[in-house]
Amino acid sequence: VQLQASGGGLVQAGGSLRLSCVASGAILSEFSGSDLNWYRQAPGKQRDLVASINSAGAVTYDEAVKGRFTISRQNGKKNIFLQMDNLSPDDTAVYYCAGRLYGRDLWGQGTLVTVSS
Repeated sequence: VQLQASGGGLVQAGGSLRLSCVASGAILSEFSGSDLNWYRQAPGKQRDLVASINSAGAVTYDEAVKGRFTISRQNGKKNIFLQMDNLSPDDTAVYYCAGRLYGRDLWGQGTLVTVSS
């Protein structure tokens, strides 16, 4: 089972990006019962939790992104998404999807988001 993130890129401040993450190799029941997260790591900084969505669809956000980012999941396709709006240069980072499936903590490979001023 792997988590594969995509959707990063270069965007101007004020723009939007939508990140996707697919759990390849996971069965539906395992995926739908898992809590899933997006983290980010800016250059020279620690990796921080950005947003979480649990198996019931309840969401939480870091204060820095609340009101601008939206996490969602599509269990049927084993996807999670992070819609990022009104981006600022402070959002520049490598973004990682992560979750606990099959008793293991899994991380995607990361996707780079660069926001220019």
